[in-house]
Amino acid sequence: MKILVTGKTGQVGYELERSLQGLGEVIAVDRNQMDLSDLVQVRDVIRAIKPNLIVNPAAYTAVDKAETDSELAMRVNGEAPGVMAEEARKLGAAMIHYSTDYVFDGSKNTPYTESDSTCPINVYGASKLAGEQAIQVAGIPHLILRTSWVYGARGKNFLLTVLRLAQDRSELRIVGDQHGAPTWCRTIADTTAHIVAQAFSAQDQNAWWQEKSGLYHLTAQGQTTWAGFTEAILANATMPKKPIVTAITTQEYPLPAKRPGYSVISCEKLIEAFCGLPSWEAGLRLCQE
Repeated sequence: MKILVTGKTGQVGYELERSLQGLGEVIAVDRNQMDLSDLVQVRDVIRAIKPNLIVNPAAYTAVDKAETDSELAMRVNGEAPGVMAEEARKLGAAMIHYSTDYVFDGSKNTPYTESDSTCPINVYGASKLAGEQAIQVAGIPHLILRTSWVYGARGKNFLLTVLRLAQDRSELRIVGDQHGAPTWCRTIADTTAHIVAQAFSAQDQNAWWQEKSGLYHLTAQGQTTWAGFTEAILANATMPKKPIVTAITTQEYPLPAKRPGYSVISCEKLIEAFCGLPSWEAGLRLCQE
């Protein structure tokens, strides 16, 4: 089985290349080899590799920049997944794609389920929703996995930003009225590998995909705020002096893109179908070990 993984230098792509080893021939590509803004190249690479499974964590993830760069965000997050799905259909291949909690507007105060109506309030969320819809209409075996607040030990993310700022600041003023589930990129990759193993070991793979295809939520369990996340990061960190964390409101830290105030998503459907998921605190401790 050939598994094509996009965005291998990204947080999730890097972990997927490791997690999927042993499940098939993993062919991981970076943006130089497969640029999702070049839809012709996307088609050409897939046609050359002829994968049995396309795993697509690559995305335009600059949430604020997307507000003024909407055309590129929509091409990478919205159109490119649709092109991948079209090529998968021609090959008889399946596809796993990652989306975001930002497809919701945050107006609920209980966890969003897969059947809840979407209503993105920023360009990034709208572009990711377009990608979901493009895959769904392609009529291929697929899993769309929505996740949230992704961090890791490499790249650019909230965890590393907090640790950097904590080195020379006595106070960190962090938003405390946005609620979500911080999710370690390795949790996403390892859960994906567990699901792929189930698919590949099924007696009838076509029947497995027919039963399991669809939309799922995949985040660490529990919820917190950015300020709460920051406090947990510092609690796990070893440093001579730690800054105090002051929770502020979203209004006190305005950004170009609106963020949902509440974007906790329920993972009960995925847990019932595939496997359990760790708490966000447990994932964070493992990441910081």
